[in-house]
Amino acid sequence: MLIAAGALVAGTVAVPPASAAGAGDPAPRPLPPLAWTDCGTKAYPKLQCATLPVPLNHDDPAGRSIRLALTRVPHTAKTFQGPLLVNPGGPGGSGRGMAGYVAASLPAKVAAQYDVIGFDPRGVGKSEPALDCRPGHFDPVRPDSVPRGTEAERTALERAQVFAAACGKKHADLLPYVDTVSAARDLDLIRRAVDAERINYLGYSYGTYLGAVYARLYPERVRRMALDSVVNPHGVWYEDNIAQDYAFDTRHKDFMAWVAKHDGAYRLGADPAAVEAAWYRMREELRDSPADGRVGPGELEDTFLPGGYYDGYWPTLATAFSAYVNEGDPAPLTAAYERYGEADSAADNGYSVYTAVQCRDAPWPRDWNVWRKDTWDVHAKAPFSTWNNAWYNAPCAFWPVEPLTPPDVSNDQLPPVLVLQATDDAATPYEGGLALHRMLHGSSLVVEEGGGNHGVTLAGNDCLDDHLAAYLATGTVPRAEGGAEADAVCAALPAPEPEPKAAKEKTGEKKAAARVLPAGTTLHGLLGHVR
Repeated sequence: MLIAAGALVAGTVAVPPASAAGAGDPAPRPLPPLAWTDCGTKAYPKLQCATLPVPLNHDDPAGRSIRLALTRVPHTAKTFQGPLLVNPGGPGGSGRGMAGYVAASLPAKVAAQYDVIGFDPRGVGKSEPALDCRPGHFDPVRPDSVPRGTEAERTALERAQVFAAACGKKHADLLPYVDTVSAARDLDLIRRAVDAERINYLGYSYGTYLGAVYARLYPERVRRMALDSVVNPHGVWYEDNIAQDYAFDTRHKDFMAWVAKHDGAYRLGADPAAVEAAWYRMREELRDSPADGRVGPGELEDTFLPGGYYDGYWPTLATAFSAYVNEGDPAPLTAAYERYGEADSAADNGYSVYTAVQCRDAPWPRDWNVWRKDTWDVHAKAPFSTWNNAWYNAPCAFWPVEPLTPPDVSNDQLPPVLVLQATDDAATPYEGGLALHRMLHGSSLVVEEGGGNHGVTLAGNDCLDDHLAAYLATGTVPRAEGGAEADAVCAALPAPEPEPKAAKEKTGEKKAAARVLPAGTTLHGLLGHVR
């Protein structure tokens, strides 16, 4: 195995009891005042930017500093409820764009009462230094994600080893400190820098886990906390990824059923099983002849995986699927790959931070035979993206820094936390929302019944948005009657409709036809769909 010599750092996360959380932190060093400067955009003209120095190693606050990139939309109302920190997940997702979006998407009277603050976590985006372990790691065409024989598996495994070794060589000084607990301690420095006794927090996806860890470390510093599309703390991270494999396969089948329902538009058959068979035939053809020389089976999976996060992408994906199968036209498929699946420098950075956090946060099997057996077992039942996901996480089998022990995020010291979860979410399956709800005493669970999107608030569902707005405005949460687990239930948004014919004709062109986009499209672009 390729491990940088001398890079191993053993450790555990020492989390004090909730009643004493934060008391054992080293004496903090003074923070310079934040220098907010105007960095408004056409969409968000009131946006401001700043940078905050934080210790690389929080246990050595006088040591080396790194810098976090922050954004803010300042409050304008006489009533000021403090900072609202927002995080889009990942790990590895850039959060600077979230401040403007959240401030614009909340009811104006609510947003005006908060300083809405976005941030790039350590290692991400404009924060310095930013990680980029191996630029071009996802350049096409990659080997088929499903290994056909020992040699194919060895080639893919060596690729994962090379990535882990590159991280260890390039960022040996940073990797021991790129983890969720360190990021949570950064949040508390943001709190101090904006001179707030407590924070308000809205986190999506991995941001729910980051929020739960922060709350465990500093329960007395939480004022309000809304957690949308929840990571299961019991599965961090190997087991959670296996749960994703099953859930994404189910969601892919939901997409196949939607395509079959709209056979008049896509002409791929009215039987979902037949549509799915056509998709796998397409995958096999691309193995031998990648579309445009760039879209092979792995790239195809990367292109269609975002449809598991957000059904607003289904019409474009279905149009590309149909054009390839029915007309033999690969151009719409290539355009969809460029839009949804192609990796750029931001994706390289995001993946580097993703692996750094997940591989450091918790133990992963170091014996590849465990991965192989588990992956083939799951693939037999859920073939859509299981091997793709295994290779995405495989560097953790060879990571050059020893893992930490994840903290227990159970908590009975918090004000009411609002937990929001769709029942058919693939990226963070429903069981995670239930688990965290049970672990956070006094929390309130709001369920989107039948919803399959990942990230459900501020995405067009008025029922969910009303619960979030009421919570941020007054701190009130719904409470169930009669012992029901969910405190409130909202109906899911309807599935999308096929694109109009004029839009379909433009799908293969880089200049797409103008059309009204679903309400959740902007949010899901910000969430980034990083696994």
